[in-house]
Amino acid sequence: MPRTYTIALVGNPNSGKSSLFNVLTGLNQKVGNFPGVTVDKKTGIARITEALSAHIIDLPGTYSLYPKSADEQVTYEVLLNQKSTDRPDLIVVIADASNLKRNLLFCTQIIDLKIPVIIALTMMDIARQKGITIDSAGLRSAMGVPVVAINPRKNKGIGRLKKAISDMHGLAKPPASDFMELHSFTGEWLSEIKELCSLESNYAALHIACNYLELRYISAAQRIRIAAILGESGFQKSKVQAEEIMQRYKRIESVMKLCVVQESPMKRMVASEKIDKFLLHPVWGNLTLFAVLFLLFQSIFWLARYPMDWMQQGFASLGSLLNTILPNGLLSDLLVNGVVAGVSGVAVFVPQIMILFGLITVLEDSGYMARISFLTDRIMRSAGLNGRSVMPLISGMACAVPAIMAARTIQNKKERLITILVTPLMSCSARLPVYTILISLVIPDRLILGLFSLQGFVLMGLYLLGFFMALVVAKVMSFIVKNKGRTFFLMELPVYRTPRWKNVGITMIEKGKIFIRDVGKVILVLALVLWGLAAFGPPARMKAVEEKYATLAQQHPQQAEQLGHLRAAEKLENSFAGMLGHAIEPAIRPLGFDWKIGIALITSFAAREVFVGTMATLYSVGDVAAGKSTLTQKMKEAKKEDGRPVYSLAAGLSLLIFYVFAMQCMSTLAVVKRETNSWKYPAIQFVYMFGIAYLCSFIIYRLFM
Repeated sequence: MPRTYTIALVGNPNSGKSSLFNVLTGLNQKVGNFPGVTVDKKTGIARITEALSAHIIDLPGTYSLYPKSADEQVTYEVLLNQKSTDRPDLIVVIADASNLKRNLLFCTQIIDLKIPVIIALTMMDIARQKGITIDSAGLRSAMGVPVVAINPRKNKGIGRLKKAISDMHGLAKPPASDFMELHSFTGEWLSEIKELCSLESNYAALHIACNYLELRYISAAQRIRIAAILGESGFQKSKVQAEEIMQRYKRIESVMKLCVVQESPMKRMVASEKIDKFLLHPVWGNLTLFAVLFLLFQSIFWLARYPMDWMQQGFASLGSLLNTILPNGLLSDLLVNGVVAGVSGVAVFVPQIMILFGLITVLEDSGYMARISFLTDRIMRSAGLNGRSVMPLISGMACAVPAIMAARTIQNKKERLITILVTPLMSCSARLPVYTILISLVIPDRLILGLFSLQGFVLMGLYLLGFFMALVVAKVMSFIVKNKGRTFFLMELPVYRTPRWKNVGITMIEKGKIFIRDVGKVILVLALVLWGLAAFGPPARMKAVEEKYATLAQQHPQQAEQLGHLRAAEKLENSFAGMLGHAIEPAIRPLGFDWKIGIALITSFAAREVFVGTMATLYSVGDVAAGKSTLTQKMKEAKKEDGRPVYSLAAGLSLLIFYVFAMQCMSTLAVVKRETNSWKYPAIQFVYMFGIAYLCSFIIYRLFM
């Protein structure tokens, strides 16, 4: 077995760090165009040479070694803690060549930690467009570490980087002297702390002095001694940090003069800057954003229609075939009306899930997603947040769980808490199957202006409704949650790039597989449980139904098929599932919901998409011709006792609104508890979202009934 050692990838956000991680390890991981996409460190194994494998750690992006958010703290502690199990043997610092001066700040800080370093220059093509020429050999000499130009998006320079890693392995020695002399503005206390904590570098001692109270690996005894040392020396943290940054930039300026040539007097405008003049315009930019979102939701219906129809018909044919070839009995009923019906109810929506994630990946990979943050910053501020909250909210369109974790990038505690509490109001991919089937039931499938789908318009309206309510709730919470701090939204806009279609395709396939694997297990278990609850009931009740319809069948033999439907429906209503639904029906009847919908509301608390699987199971168990029609057809034919359709326009819209606002996700509540370290906030979240959902559904039902 080749020896494995640890390499950490670090760098500024949007420098290409995660792209390099994917190339080195072969792991297919989402690459975002905004700070904080790598919330936790990611790991993988890379084959550097035949004889050398490396354990790669992808650390969160950060602009300097002074952390300002929870994700930057991850990078800080891994690099500073000499006893950490994740402490790297080698650091590859990814530096954006088109913004080299800013990136070199972080590079020089890493070098002064006395860990072997390689600088990997990315964005060389963008630098050339800006008229910037970099002398790599001169930069290597000035910095005292290897410098390699790479392009991970096109897999260029990776061989040279691996060669540099191989050369450093076993031979690497950090520079004997610091990149920047610290004693000119510190004092003897620096050496004392270095000795006390057994540190390798003066610069690590400086960071211990600045942050010893926050660093978890510093012992209580060491904290007491450090406090005494700093107290005696008159240490002023802000003054020392400011002096360090100023002197470091002064040294970096001299390196830039030696190694970098830039066209003057005018910097050439790259294509991204020209495009941004239009796309970030207060009027045209927002109109473009609206058009992009509009096309996104239209595409979900346009592109997914045919594969969804094929899958629906395929599952219906499978159910019909199984009904034909299997003998009547509990086993065939379990297989057809339990397993096939339950799983097919959700599986048919996989094309829409894949298309949604694919389009979101295109927006991220192209660089446009970061512009959405910029455009919506003013709206966010009006709601008591800022543009940094946009990315968790937009990520919530895919799934609220990683979106809430992405809120770690928000420095202000008040804004972070509010963002966490309102993010689940964004319509996630789990709601998409519910939206799709209900829209198909109550909204006509017709075109507007002969081109645009009315159903697509309604789908977009549901997503915008969730976003609007998130802003309203955030504004209310901004008055309740007190915080004196004020933050400013600063964000680097990445250059526009052609999306990597291979990456888009891989993302779509991976998300489809995850949806089938993770949701499929839940659906299968619940489908089997529901089938049991719907197929069985109190013996006395079920026996009475059987005797009733046996007598009617003898009296009216010519109506055997109709009586069979009525028998199945009445057995379902008297089953354990029917009893459960009838128990909660009085509470949900004012919203236009019947007892079957009540059962689905309970089961879908595990995951919203379970609603569709639940309905598929219930309507199949209650329909003797289950395999002969699709779930949509069966739900359209469902009638109340008075003959009115169960899914009228009023009831359908009411149910749609309920799922827009209700907290129907145990996983989200669990991650909120973990991120806030309290059950108080998940409880608040559940109560306020359920209250909004119930009230709005009641109003909508009364307006349209």
